[in-house]
Amino acid sequence: MPISRVILYAHDVEATIRFYERHFGFRASRNVGDRIVELIPADGGVSLMIHPASKGQKRGQSLVKLVFDISDVEAFRANCAASDLAFGPVHQADGYQFANAKDPSGNPISVSSRAFKKG
Repeated sequence: MPISRVILYAHDVEATIRFYERHFGFRASRNVGDRIVELIPADGGVSLMIHPASKGQKRGQSLVKLVFDISDVEAFRANCAASDLAFGPVHQADGYQFANAKDPSGNPISVSSRAFKKG
């Protein structure tokens, strides 16, 4: 069974929504009275459910890292830097590249060309 949604706990829900809309093309879907905002991907992939973090949850304390498939990690990283999203260095792996960053709530994210590697 495929994963269709991932819940992210956010200390700043609105900043987190703007982050994923701006940098990864998600569209927010809100239901009146529901405190969870669903972010719908442009490509029909996995939705992100942005849930307000409880007061006891610490920023950046997460057991999940979101990975976005990007064919050209270096170009994507440079484009994001121009729009105020700083990724760490590009790492070379076994036939692909990746770079890491954090969203406004401190959740780890990565962009990776692993899905596009040949061989």
